[in-house]
This record gives sequence, C-alpha cells and structure tokens, in this order.
Amino acid sequence: MLKGALAAALTPLRDGGIDEDVFPPYVDFLAAGGLDGVLALGTTGEGMLFSPPERRRVAELYVAAAKGTLQVAVNAGAQTTADTVALADHAAAIGADAVAVIAPPYFPLDDDAVFAHLAAAAHACEPVPFYVYEFAKASGYAVSSAVLARLREEAPNLAGMKVSDTPYEAFEPYLGERLDVFVGPEAFIGRGMQAGAVGAVSALGSAFPEHVARAVRERSDELSELRAAVERFPRHAALKLVVARRGVAIQPDVRLPLRRLSPDEERALFDALAPWLGDE
Repeated sequence: MLKGALAAALTPLRDGGIDEDVFPPYVDFLAAGGLDGVLALGTTGEGMLFSPPERRRVAELYVAAAKGTLQVAVNAGAQTTADTVALADHAAAIGADAVAVIAPPYFPLDDDAVFAHLAAAAHACEPVPFYVYEFAKASGYAVSSAVLARLREEAPNLAGMKVSDTPYEAFEPYLGERLDVFVGPEAFIGRGMQAGAVGAVSALGSAFPEHVARAVRERSDELSELRAAVERFPRHAALKLVVARRGVAIQPDVRLPLRRLSPDEERALFDALAPWLGDE
C-alpha cells in the first residue's frame, strides 16, 4: 500500500524525446527531500500526451531509478480500455508498487461504462494495489459512489484513491468511501488528513519535495500560496525550471501542445517563487 507524501512526478524530456539520463538524479532529489514515493505519468507527468511505448519506458525508468528508495505508482489511465489494461499489466509486471487510473476524458461515460473500464484495469494489475485517480476537471465527470461500491466488491486489489477535485465540498465526500485517500490539491492537505486522508500526491512535490513532505507530516495547508504562485505560469515547464534551478539537469522541454515559458515569464517565475527558494 502507498503511504505518506508522494510527488506527482515530472517526465524529463529533451529534443522531443525522453531524457533517460535524468531519471536517477531526479529521483535522488525527490528522495532527499523526504518524500515517500512518486506517481509517474499523471497530470503533472504529461502522461496522456505520450504514446503507449513511451509510457511503458517512463514507467520502467522510474521503477528502476526508485528501487529501494521510493514507492512508485504508475498512472495507467488512457483514452481506451485496451490501452489502459495493457499499461496496467505492464506496470505490475515491471514491479510498480501501485497502479492508478484516471477515468477516460472526452466522452461523458455512464456508471456502467466507468465501472467496466476501472474493473478491467484493476484486474489487469492484480494483485498490485489499485487506485482510482479522481479528477473531474480533467476527465470531465466524477467517479460516482455507486461505481466505487461496485469496485470494492469486484476488485480485491482496490486500495484507495487520489482525489484532485475542488472545491473542498467536492473532495470531502470521497473520505467516506472506506478507501485510502490521497489529497491532490495542496490547499487541502491539512484538512483532508485531519478528516482521514492517508497522504498526498502533490504536483508541488515534483519541485519542492521538502515542503510537501513537511506539509504531510505536520498536516498543514500552508502550500496554497506556493501553488497559486506556480499556477500563474505554464505549470509543467515552470516546475521543470525550478527543478533545474535546484540542481537537477532537467530541461524545460514539454510535450506539445504544452509550452515553455518566455524569458520574461522565467524571470517573473523566479521572482514570484523567491520566498520558497531563498535557501538556494
């Protein structure tokens, strides 16, 4: 089972492809920051923008780099059930500690379709722990309580959820589903954990691991201002710039249609983040 503070990890890229050499030092950076694990290929990891072969390779690189230091959960969610099942099976086969699946975006699926999709993914990775990645803003709809109840009966490896929904009124009901809940929005870490969440999977953890580890340890909501500062800019490239500033040789490359920051935006980014980078 997953535990504690996890980074929604970035995916290192260079010249349009995966920058394999950066994974070990990047994982070392995250571990040194006090995190317990990573979620690979989630929203912050640009997962939906990669081909299935690329996604398999990124998962392999994270599992290899993190062996013995960090837990690795792999987001296997894809547009089709066939791709999702194949990615979930691959993650289990390479030794991932957990598999997460976000519901497919674009089509407004009903409960029967969502259940069938998630159940197929859970079965594909058995007995590896399976987590529902709930993010209604990204998928276009929420996974219902009825679907979760059916999954609890159908999938013995269903362990929990990462919940990224906002506002808090949309997040809170999932705490009553008798599953391990990981908080996505950093502004809810304190409230969520005090109400029963077991940890956090944080985008900020990808570049500020020590801050997220402390927020989880202290059950604090202190990171809302930091998240707001980052969100003023194209987030994926901004976080990669921060990681590079902090000593990891990651490029600011992102997969199109995401974009890099302009020189003016880079300067504004580091001005905005100065309170959190003052020890650099």
